[in-house]
Amino acid sequence: MSDKPANNSNLMEKIVSLSKRRGFVFPGSEIYGGLANSYEYGPVGVELKRNIQDEWWNTFVRRRSDMVGLDSSIILHPKTWEASGHVTGLVDSMVECKKCHTRTRADHLIEDHYEKKNEKISVEGKSEKELDDIINENKIKCSTCGSFDWTPVRKFNLLFETHVGIVPEAQSKVYLRGETAQGIFIAFKNIIDSTRVSLPFGVGQLGKSFRNEITKGNFIFRTLEFEQAEIEYFFDPETTDWKGLFEAWKNDLWKFITKNLGVREDYLRWREHEDAERSFYSKRTEDLEYKFPFGFKELWGLAYRTDYDLKQHTQFSGVDLSYVDPVSGKKFLPHVIEPAVGINRLMAMVMLNSYTEDGERVFLKFPPRLAPYKAAVFPLLANKPELVTKAREVYEKLKKDFTIAWDDRGNIGKRYYAQDEIGTPFCITIDFDSLEKGDVTVRDRDTAKQERVPINGLKEFLEEKLQG
Repeated sequence: MSDKPANNSNLMEKIVSLSKRRGFVFPGSEIYGGLANSYEYGPVGVELKRNIQDEWWNTFVRRRSDMVGLDSSIILHPKTWEASGHVTGLVDSMVECKKCHTRTRADHLIEDHYEKKNEKISVEGKSEKELDDIINENKIKCSTCGSFDWTPVRKFNLLFETHVGIVPEAQSKVYLRGETAQGIFIAFKNIIDSTRVSLPFGVGQLGKSFRNEITKGNFIFRTLEFEQAEIEYFFDPETTDWKGLFEAWKNDLWKFITKNLGVREDYLRWREHEDAERSFYSKRTEDLEYKFPFGFKELWGLAYRTDYDLKQHTQFSGVDLSYVDPVSGKKFLPHVIEPAVGINRLMAMVMLNSYTEDGERVFLKFPPRLAPYKAAVFPLLANKPELVTKAREVYEKLKKDFTIAWDDRGNIGKRYYAQDEIGTPFCITIDFDSLEKGDVTVRDRDTAKQERVPINGLKEFLEEKLQG
């Protein structure tokens, strides 16, 4: 069996096409002409995304004795974002073409221009004037209409604004959260007061975040709303070596991507942020990057944020967020290491990594525990009531323990083809021998080989096979 090409320039197009055709991801609000940078996760996609979320939650929260979970509100008190610096600091630089009115991020415009020349440039930390100078000196044209006629570079805030209150004149401005992390910081006191956690410990959260970004597209890599998985790991810098803790988290994240999600290591790398790119309060930030068809891009950010966030929220709220050591009585603000990842990006990576072509056959080679359906059950012929009845019995029995698909449409070949494209590890067919001998045909997704398995042994068979 041949592996997918190491550098397939059409791979993203194939994934986008397959995603819509098989119900992984649909364009957002498509019947109304679409909404840029928004997507809907279909019947198969929502199962895959949930499986990735569950894998993250089980690995980093439930199975660790030093972790607890949280689900904070999407709309937080607006002072939260003033304290965190998002109101003034979560900004991007934008330019607009005066001819066709296409808006784009200035850094993306410049980076794309240099990439076409096979050159690299770093524009992190550059001012609006410096970005303007680069655009003008290189006479960078609009990719939409080909004109060189840009507005000056200007900043825009990425936070989504909304209002709370019933009466318009009494409404207050609030923001949809730009990250899940701040909910953890403002709940810190409640967590330590209501649980028996002691340092070092972490708080994990899964949930939606929102950023009003101008994006390059690239499918679900960067979207207006996205599912974030963040951890704030609190520790005493006087008793815990932050560098050792940082390296331990790096190892854990790498292991999760390669072992739990089954991603090939040669498509991964760590990249440390330069001084101009790193947030002023961070002593060290590194990105775990994956080689997407559009280049190496960030999957997971790992940052040592010191005590900046707890200090800011203490100042802005007037509430002391210090931790008191239960043994020594020492009172201080803990420091934090933050691993943050977008579930949507993990899903895109898993789909790209799993896409496999074997001649004319296309299948998604998901690790079995991530697959949307663990098995599919078919009657060999849909017009034979005795086969359909038996197949339904098998289906009803298995779905008590597994996520199982049912399919009785078309011929068996088309059913195999459809299940291959959504990554179902096993297809179970009930035929006439099943009625007489009590066994079924089980087809393996990866090898396409078939074997006979007793019906009363199917549960044990799947449990063993799905461990991978």
